[in-house]
Amino acid sequence: MSKQGETSAGASSNSNSASSDSKGAFSETGKVPGRTAGFIIMSLLIVFVAFFMNRQSQQMNEAGASALSQAANLDGFRADAWYLPDEPLLGFVEIPAGAFTMGSNPALDRMAYENERWSSLQRQGEVSLPRYYISRYEITQAQFAAFVRDTGLAQAALDPGLAGDFPVSNVTWPEALAFARWLQARLLESDSTPAELRRFLENGARVILPNEAEWEKAARSDDGRLFPWGNRPRSNLANFQSDALLPVGSIDCPDCAWGLADMAGNVWELTRSPMQDYPFRLGDNDPDLQAEPLFVMRGGSFSDGLNNVRSAVRGAVDPGVRNSSIGFRLVISTL
Repeated sequence: MSKQGETSAGASSNSNSASSDSKGAFSETGKVPGRTAGFIIMSLLIVFVAFFMNRQSQQMNEAGASALSQAANLDGFRADAWYLPDEPLLGFVEIPAGAFTMGSNPALDRMAYENERWSSLQRQGEVSLPRYYISRYEITQAQFAAFVRDTGLAQAALDPGLAGDFPVSNVTWPEALAFARWLQARLLESDSTPAELRRFLENGARVILPNEAEWEKAARSDDGRLFPWGNRPRSNLANFQSDALLPVGSIDCPDCAWGLADMAGNVWELTRSPMQDYPFRLGDNDPDLQAEPLFVMRGGSFSDGLNNVRSAVRGAVDPGVRNSSIGFRLVISTL
């Protein structure tokens, strides 16, 4: 009886075990379709993302190739020098050292905004800058396409529908800085770089976005003018209150400061200065990237009204923004 009971008990135990195993097997089998479906969905998602990224890269390469193809025969630009202007200093213009008046006096400029006021006690201020160079034109589609081709940058928003001499836009603040570093490296390594620029770079200058004082001095000269051409509004000397971009330098402005083009209108121009209250101080102009600052942009765009193309106007933009009305130009600066 004892053995039979043990046997019976053992059989019962085995039966329960088998039943448990059977349930476990069934349970695991029941999970397989769900896992398989999840794996298939994830695989399809990975394939889709890879296809999308590859397509985006192809479109960007096509845009870059299109811009460079259209730039091949651009008058006034050098295909052998990254499509910079065919000028003795590759389109860079010297701005001499000295002081200039910065900010706006509402008594003289009734369109002035409050953020153009120097301080609670002073309407305008004086800033002294060392010698620097600034590009005559806004950076073009062709110039930026050369950078994209050379570096493989896949995020630059080149527009294949625009000719190579149109200003590049839809470029973020970090991408503009990356372009500046790339151009500096090319200038330093090239035998065709003008000796004047090479010496300046080798003595510690750098290619970079202008700070807002460098931009404003270039726009208004040292005589405090309200617009790049003088104090009177002129609708025929800049591309503003219009429907579209124009190629850089399309509008002749013989009275504009330093012979620069498009310092009013066409595209807003990024600077390296964080938006903060005046007064402007050279030693207090480095952005605190931990604070996620907005950056100053200058000059207004083709779609802006007269008040936003004044030389003292200060716009602001998030560094990650892409916008078809925002571009940039560069300086070679020791600051």
